[in-house]
Amino acid sequence: MKELSAHSACPGFNALRHSRRHALKVGGLGLLGLTMPKLLQAAEATRNAKPETRNIIKPRAKSVIFLFQYGGPSHVDMFDMKPNAPEGIRGPYKPISSNADGIQVCEKLPKTAKVMDKVTLIRSMTHTMKNHNSAGYYALTGHAPPSDDQRLRDSNELFPGYGSVVDKLSPLKGAEMPTYVSYPYVIRDGSITPGQHASFLGKEHDPFFFTNDPNAPDFALPELSLPSNLSYERLESRRELQKIVDAQSRLLDYSAAAKGLDSYYDKALGMLNSTKLRNAFNLSAEPAKVREAYGRSTYGQSCLLARRLIEAGSKFVTVYFSDSIGGQSTTSGGWDTHGFNNTRMYPIIEKYHLPIHEQTLPTLLTDLDERGMLEDTLVVWMGEFGRTPKINENISRDHWPQCYTTLLAGGGVKKGFVYGESDKKGEYPAKDPCRPDDLAATIYYLLGIDPHTELRNSVNRPVLISDGQPAMGVIA
Repeated sequence: MKELSAHSACPGFNALRHSRRHALKVGGLGLLGLTMPKLLQAAEATRNAKPETRNIIKPRAKSVIFLFQYGGPSHVDMFDMKPNAPEGIRGPYKPISSNADGIQVCEKLPKTAKVMDKVTLIRSMTHTMKNHNSAGYYALTGHAPPSDDQRLRDSNELFPGYGSVVDKLSPLKGAEMPTYVSYPYVIRDGSITPGQHASFLGKEHDPFFFTNDPNAPDFALPELSLPSNLSYERLESRRELQKIVDAQSRLLDYSAAAKGLDSYYDKALGMLNSTKLRNAFNLSAEPAKVREAYGRSTYGQSCLLARRLIEAGSKFVTVYFSDSIGGQSTTSGGWDTHGFNNTRMYPIIEKYHLPIHEQTLPTLLTDLDERGMLEDTLVVWMGEFGRTPKINENISRDHWPQCYTTLLAGGGVKKGFVYGESDKKGEYPAKDPCRPDDLAATIYYLLGIDPHTELRNSVNRPVLISDGQPAMGVIA
């Protein structure tokens, strides 16, 4: 930013700045996060070095729906129950059989039990980060944070999210649909949780992001429509003129940060003229029966929108369950329900979390399957950690990253399968431990991306997109 300011008096700079400022108000650009300060700050980290791919891998999945359950769902109360463990560990819920041989789930999840034949459970997820921001970053990127600190701050030194890596290495051709979409929240625990954007890859690979509520009666994205007095052709001709001004002012010679503006502007122009994208966001086109099946909640309709976006061609869609880790509320928030001011975990998750999950996940998997989309769409359902096997004095469970469960479905993974195993209390992996690094490698591998592809970080050093190994045991 200082470098740009030093040359702000160069010919044409002020006119260019004002024309761009006006253009940013035109449809679509706000959704891409295209504000001048953010562009100039983050684009400094963009690297021109081409990634080095080591191996050609046949893709099993064309796309990913990543359902992030911020706050940490309890594995021992949902997908890895311990009915024979001592009191104080096994919890108040009983397990029930599912339609997958040998797999049991919580009695509060009878609909989920009926789709377990489509699912692989990884019951041996493990790491050591106990704070939400650190663990959340680890879950969203597959890279361990530099420290386990609730105050971990977002920066371009940290790794990009999965979708941004996919957008870098395997982007969609053309500009009709964004490769990577995320919504409807920016998640945070005090400070913003890192891993939600492209970081050192540059803003060109940030997600198409919005916070509009898909469950709102007036849900729409008016930013995707041009003003009535401005045609797409007119806007496009303005863009060509702007390129000439750019060249004449030599702005790009003075500031590497400004280089990211061109690709963003071009991407937004393509989306402004995309009927396919506008149609994908038109949830009112769905039959009322389908919308009700997903649940008339922000999360339920967000999952329906994820199916529509994948169906329209997007490659990676991240849906955040909530904007916060959670707490005492029985009507909102994430899964962090381990007891405050003598509140109790179980009444909260029983009234809010479990019913939403129970309605939405089975509906999404069934809908994808019936449309023939599940085979090449990988669904990932996970939080940043699990919950302590031992119930605390508030009759709740605390943070527990040492062992927890992630659910995978479709996209080339096995059906009705359990990978890994926890010990008798659900405290530690007893078989096939799987770190977030390994899960990241598995996701990339299923997408046909070599998990050991090399990129350049913010100081131009080579880094691998994953330090883990694919869990080949989950792959069909």
